[in-house]
Amino acid sequence: MIKHYKTIVLSDTHVGSRWSKTKEIIEFLNTHTCDNLILAGDIIDGWSLQRGSKRWTEDHSNFVKKLLDLHHTTKIIYVIGNHDEFMKKISPFTFFNISIRKDYIYESNGKRFFVLHGDIFDHITSSLSWLAKIGDIGYSILLWINRRYNIKRQKKGLPYYSIAQEIKAKVKVSVSYISDFEKHLVEVAKRNNCDGVICGHIHHAEKKHIGDIMYLNSGDWVESLTALTEDYRGNWNVLSMVENSMEEENEIYEKVLAGVV
Repeated sequence: MIKHYKTIVLSDTHVGSRWSKTKEIIEFLNTHTCDNLILAGDIIDGWSLQRGSKRWTEDHSNFVKKLLDLHHTTKIIYVIGNHDEFMKKISPFTFFNISIRKDYIYESNGKRFFVLHGDIFDHITSSLSWLAKIGDIGYSILLWINRRYNIKRQKKGLPYYSIAQEIKAKVKVSVSYISDFEKHLVEVAKRNNCDGVICGHIHHAEKKHIGDIMYLNSGDWVESLTALTEDYRGNWNVLSMVENSMEEENEIYEKVLAGVV
């Protein structure tokens, strides 16, 4: 069954990396249509490709083809993140119904939302890119460990458990970082006379008000499989598809351990 929305926001799909859930993204876009598709950064993982990754697959090409097909009926706003920063060389750039930008102001139902990836407020990402890339490798290792761990949980009949998400939720430094990140972005919205901010970057989906500013984060498609949706009344929600993908995820785990993926 196809569900239609006024707006869908996706970010941090990291297409081109081994962790990207590209098939799930395409399936999501096949069953969830919209008038406006906002891609809030880190859609193509240039860092992974730059490291000499051979992970660009037919599925990844199919994702690009899907976006090109969508532009006939959907307005697509591609906001650049840190992993796809190579696209800054051509921004701002518009072709057909697709616009590539560093940031964007989305207006809907009388409200203005400042859209950006969010990496400019990450000191490590913006000032120490070499350290950020080391951290990215560490995160990849953590995801690999997480997948092995969840194979054992699955065999015991236990539900999926994210080590990375648990660290974010319980480690004091991580919690403080997310809080500071949110406050910085809310200030940006205020400075640009906006009612809300839409972002990604930290792989933590959220919908809440901070003061009189609405903070919206679309999460990621590496673990969380989340998106932001807006209906025609201007109501925003976080939509999670992780439960729908668990069966295929376990198949991927098995292939990783077997050295197929």
